[in-house]
Amino acid sequence: MTRRLLEIAANSVASALAAQQGGADRIELFDNLGEGGTTPSHGSIAVARERLRIPLFVLIRPRPGDFHYGPLEAEIMLRDIAQCRAVGCDGVVIGALDTEGAIDRALCRALMQAAGPLQVTFHRAFDAARDLPRALEQVIELGCQRVLTSGGQASAEAGVDVLASLVAQADGRVRVMAGAGLNAGNIAAVAARSGCTELHASAKAAQRSAMRHHNPALIGLSPDWTATDAAEVAALRAALDARAG
Repeated sequence: MTRRLLEIAANSVASALAAQQGGADRIELFDNLGEGGTTPSHGSIAVARERLRIPLFVLIRPRPGDFHYGPLEAEIMLRDIAQCRAVGCDGVVIGALDTEGAIDRALCRALMQAAGPLQVTFHRAFDAARDLPRALEQVIELGCQRVLTSGGQASAEAGVDVLASLVAQADGRVRVMAGAGLNAGNIAAVAARSGCTELHASAKAAQRSAMRHHNPALIGLSPDWTATDAAEVAALRAALDARAG
């Protein structure tokens, strides 16, 4: 059986390095995990590229919220893609919708052109589309290498039947990568039931602040954070490999 590819969504350079240590095959680097992800800083992208030995993809998303973007946001995305090319990233992760919930083909074509030789993943804006089968054909028409999706559901496990239908519809024309809510306990079953050969997970764990002083007046400003955990990544990798074996 073909070894399934494990992509880890990393919300920092430290997370990316932990993912690599744990056995990830590829990194999607982003910022603002709690808001669904936005483009990381240029410094983060450059340092990640210098330190990683595995492929690095970067999320191109200028803000949280919906996936309908205006001219100013489009310009920001185009410049971020140019930065990714300049530092030697392997791919970018894009997505945009029009006001009716269809793929914004004009903007996405411009983003594809800006990406040039980089690989392109269409991100989970896909799951917000009105008609997933139609959206899949539009993503294929754009020339993206893969689409990240949970089958339009809150998790890939919940959307596994839709994922299977998307894999069948794609018929090798684009890779359907399952993501959202995957862990060591369900990733192998989702891969088997959906037919997806690429899986996407964050493998995150709580990180506790080492600071001994905290200002109690700063209500709602926690000193703790979440980051990718190498052991969680290793567990995902082991679960996939055990099922393949």
